[in-house]
Amino acid sequence: MVFTKLITCSGPVNIAVIKYWGKRNEELILPSNSSLSATLNQKELKTVTSVMASESFSEDRIWLNKREEVITNPRLQIVLKAIRERYKQRKGCHDPLLNCKLHICSQNNFPTAAGLASSASGYATLVFAMGKLFDIPVGELSQIARLGSGSACRSMFGGWVKWEMGEAEDGRDCKAVQTHDECHWPDIRLLVLVVSDTPKETSSTSGMASTVKTSELFQHRVNHVVTKRLGLIEEAITQQNFPVFAQITMQESNQFHAVCLDTYPPIFYMNDVSKSIVDLVTQYNAFSREIKAAYTFDAGPNAVIYTLKESVAEITSLLLHFFPPSTQEGFLKGFSFQIDSDQGKLEALKAKVNVPRKVDALRYILLTSVGDGPRVLSEQEHLLSPVSGLPK
Repeated sequence: MVFTKLITCSGPVNIAVIKYWGKRNEELILPSNSSLSATLNQKELKTVTSVMASESFSEDRIWLNKREEVITNPRLQIVLKAIRERYKQRKGCHDPLLNCKLHICSQNNFPTAAGLASSASGYATLVFAMGKLFDIPVGELSQIARLGSGSACRSMFGGWVKWEMGEAEDGRDCKAVQTHDECHWPDIRLLVLVVSDTPKETSSTSGMASTVKTSELFQHRVNHVVTKRLGLIEEAITQQNFPVFAQITMQESNQFHAVCLDTYPPIFYMNDVSKSIVDLVTQYNAFSREIKAAYTFDAGPNAVIYTLKESVAEITSLLLHFFPPSTQEGFLKGFSFQIDSDQGKLEALKAKVNVPRKVDALRYILLTSVGDGPRVLSEQEHLLSPVSGLPK
């Protein structure tokens, strides 16, 4: 009888508030500074991955978003090797699973390579699924995920997650840890503003390498800024202090993109729409006389706005006014309620906010919250046929 094993899992996106940018060791993916992120609810943003092992397969194969890709990607190979080696150390050379080739099928329900942490959720889900397939202890998985994509280690947990940079040269103390679970701050909401769903021109990997080599601001950031901010924002999350949390989040985003501009040649991830979103949030907070929203941008033009549940309708109404779609159909995603704001206050806001209106500047707005870590899915959710081992 042919040995076969199939498992399917889902994994979340994470959005950093303290940014990871730059490595002190390229091969081991050891970051230049610790970072911290929120794991997002998988209802709106997730990767689903099926991994099937079979003695009948002649080679390892992988399908990403319904297209077969070459499986020779160096990072992917490092992850596959790490999983197999750990399993071999515990089970020995003659276990049937070690004689199997793998078929991997993975799909995102959001844009890939557009600055929405698709590599993080992708590698986290792959490593989690392979961990289940090969029975690897959960405690080892964040370090393996890091070898595929640095920030993937943070998507191995739900809630609020810190990636500890560690000190050891071999990376044994470089890992992700959950600082607060997904239930800790239930009123936090995130508005994901998709400006572009096309791949970015400068990959994060090459961008980081250029920054480390050429940016003087980067060195100042690593040596004098990040550690202090990390301590302050952890305390703000613990105390559910939104104004402090929001201010640090925006300062971090600003400095990350300043470091990109200080890189030579400069790297431009934000565009004119991104800058208009920054202006809108800044003026909205000024009008409110308190910080009610915080923007953050990763390596791409798409914005994420952190806010509290009570402010979602007001902020969304403002976004709909200044960045109106030609058609409302499918523009608001994840909203289970009617957008209903104080019209008098909204009109006053429109009059005060000095941002040019841009029709169809946003592809869509997605509302989400802080969520849990990777999950094992049911047999009905397999992306691969249990019979043929090919995508359904």
